[in-house]
Amino acid sequence: MGTKSPPRIGDLGAPQCPSREILDHLTSRWAALVLIMLRERTWRFGELRDRIGGVSDKMLAQTLRTLEDDGFVDRRVFPEIPPRVEYSLTAMGREVAALVHALGDWVERNAGRVKTAQGRRRSARERAARG
Repeated sequence: MGTKSPPRIGDLGAPQCPSREILDHLTSRWAALVLIMLRERTWRFGELRDRIGGVSDKMLAQTLRTLEDDGFVDRRVFPEIPPRVEYSLTAMGREVAALVHALGDWVERNAGRVKTAQGRRRSARERAARG
């Protein structure tokens, strides 16, 4: 028998659970990468976009805005010309970013195992489809 998981505080399985929206914000592809990168240091928008390859300006702006609204990211505007804007983690953001970073580390350590499993499943489905 496996070990029992501790009881959940809420019910993420319920469509009305308010925690689901927050979980969705934290686990989107771009949010996870933003949180991991912001653990390193404070970034300007362009630097962060360049560090996270493949994200569009629109998606990065939307992700940063969502994480700021949720209280995970601090946006600081400097009264300069041109304006300088920097992004960093709040205390709550540092707390959750550590958890997301740990998940990212696990993925990086186990990517080979996952790819092998994916290949096996894909091969099994192809064999089954051929009859």
